[in-house]
Amino acid sequence: MAGLGRALVGIALVLSTGAASVSTAAVAAEAVAKPSLVPADFAVPKRAVGEGFQIVPLGPELAAIDKAAYMSSIAHLQQTFTRSTAWPHEGITDAEAMTDMETEQARFEGRISFAYAVLTPDGTRERGCVYVQPSPVPGYDAVVRLWVTEAEYEAGFEDELYAFVPGWIEKDWPFARVAYPGRSIDWATWDALTAKN
Repeated sequence: MAGLGRALVGIALVLSTGAASVSTAAVAAEAVAKPSLVPADFAVPKRAVGEGFQIVPLGPELAAIDKAAYMSSIAHLQQTFTRSTAWPHEGITDAEAMTDMETEQARFEGRISFAYAVLTPDGTRERGCVYVQPSPVPGYDAVVRLWVTEAEYEAGFEDELYAFVPGWIEKDWPFARVAYPGRSIDWATWDALTAKN
């Protein structure tokens, strides 16, 4: 979770992924300090299914396939997702990957942010990830970011996933206005907005 990691640019507390870890105690403290991203009575989606994929919460049981996915695409993700060399990078250990998954699970359960794996229908391979996070920019209820592996990107899956995700968010989530940085709002505009906050 060092540097930008999988985090939303501009959020000081890193919301997702990377090599360094955040303790469960830190996540518990974060949950106390931050309001829930969703109403108390909202049932957070646990699965969504698209053509050739399923979206499920990230957690410890997915640590190995999650790590295999992002480590297969280090340069690609640094360029297309984090726009930073902080994550992913060579040398991420299995222990760090597991801690990352435990942290994501704790944030999900604490309703702070929601990280999902995009898996093949049989659940044996991760094609990418989707993150539903608080927005650092006023006027947006949430920020949704996604990535796919380099191989999936080259196969055109990123466009397929992005074609699916906004409809899922609109149908199954309680947000009126959602930002999709690098997609519905270009990076230059988003960076300028986050720099003000």
